[in-house]
Amino acid sequence: MTAYLLDTGVFLLSIANPRALNRETVAILQDGENALFLSAASSWEIGIKSKLGKLRLPEPASKYVPKRLASTGIQSLPISQVHALRAGELPAHHRDPFDRMLVAQAQSENLVLMTTDRQLSKYAVRIVMCSG
Repeated sequence: MTAYLLDTGVFLLSIANPRALNRETVAILQDGENALFLSAASSWEIGIKSKLGKLRLPEPASKYVPKRLASTGIQSLPISQVHALRAGELPAHHRDPFDRMLVAQAQSENLVLMTTDRQLSKYAVRIVMCSG
């Protein structure tokens, strides 16, 4: 079993437009032997972007995300003090605080980060590039 952390974009694409993801990603998402996680940071990002009108959802993020987690079997990953401190210590390869948190969580929890953001490969973290 391998454990994966989906970044925000991969999570949203897996629900709304899975054809935008490559075959490897789809295979990982469909393999019931894999453990899949979504960070609380991604939920926070989805909530903010939805409220600002930058992300359109069919219902409020507070309902959308938990429903999709339940229907897909993706587990929630809380943010701990260890994660927060590690994110603060990361090199400044990426300025997005949400992405930095995902890197810190993947490092701390020994997760493979699933992303479409090539800039995250600059960090010492295992990555699966998910773009089609």
